[in-house]
Amino acid sequence: MDGQRLNLLKKIMALEFTALELNLYLDTHPNDQRALAEFNEVSQALLLAKKDYEAYYGPLLNYGFSPSHNAWRWVEEPWPWEISF
Repeated sequence: MDGQRLNLLKKIMALEFTALELNLYLDTHPNDQRALAEFNEVSQALLLAKKDYEAYYGPLLNYGFSPSHNAWRWVEEPWPWEISF
């Protein structure tokens, strides 16, 4: 896996972790406007990072969550256990 692809994948994982943690925090602190603003910012960054990844490397999710526009690329991706971090 090339370095740029791996860095983008790591960025996506970090943003997903941050979004999940903020989501859990907001479950118990729903009126925290700063946390809500940060959650929305992280969510937007995550969507953009996933869009960038999928434009260059193919879908991240299957079952209709990541359409494949030109060719079916899902089978071209490495399996999670094939990725070296």
